[in-house]
Amino acid sequence: MTDTLKGAEILKGAEILNGTVALVTGASSGIGAASAAMLAGQGAAVALVARRKDRLETLAADIAGRGGTAVVLEADVTDEQQAIDAVARTVAELGRLDTLVNNAGVMLLGPVVGAPVSEWQRMVELNVLGLLYCAHAALPHLLAAAEDGPRRVADMVNISSVAGRVPRSGSGVYNLTKHGVGAFSEALRQEVTTRHVRISLVEPGATSTELASHNRPEVLETMRSRFAGVERMEANDIADAVTYIVTRPRHVAINEILIRPTDQE
Repeated sequence: MTDTLKGAEILKGAEILNGTVALVTGASSGIGAASAAMLAGQGAAVALVARRKDRLETLAADIAGRGGTAVVLEADVTDEQQAIDAVARTVAELGRLDTLVNNAGVMLLGPVVGAPVSEWQRMVELNVLGLLYCAHAALPHLLAAAEDGPRRVADMVNISSVAGRVPRSGSGVYNLTKHGVGAFSEALRQEVTTRHVRISLVEPGATSTELASHNRPEVLETMRSRFAGVERMEANDIADAVTYIVTRPRHVAINEILIRPTDQE
């Protein structure tokens, strides 16, 4: 059993999400993969969206082997049409959409002065535009699910970061993208909450995933020094928060969760 599927075992049993469908972006690793597995463990059929099809297929096979339902949707959500198609294929293949987990993101840190502008473009394209494309395409289906779904409530969970709360030198543009996610989430929450579509924000601190690995070597060294001695969280810790959010009763909305390692200042 993979570590991701071990996380699903924690919540297996009640299957609160039976009859619902969840789409998870960035599902090929880390928080996305763990969230998809846990939601499947609660009974949701899951659409796995990412660029790395081989990893999605492995996760889908693991979920199917435990009696769950998962479909693989290879897509780059920074391309608006691919994001639209991923949502459309989810509904076509699984029949509906009750939960969207906007998890896909990239963290490219370093000083603003002299930074490669291409890194900024990547973060804006994925962290902001990719999330917006998926949200826009999913909202009509989420609103419909809240009206006639098995739970009469729908969820959009946007994965942000502590960086969406606390600006720091060396993470200026990443801060910008994650503060934007927070502002968008709250504005959208106010717009649709009375229609029982819950918009939730999850802001993880230091977590052991592949997120940091895309940074330049000098940035990685700075990060290692900063978090030396901190026992980082695991992807399943964040997936547990995501699953908690979407399994609340219809009358309960978790608007925001800031979750950090105990050691992180």
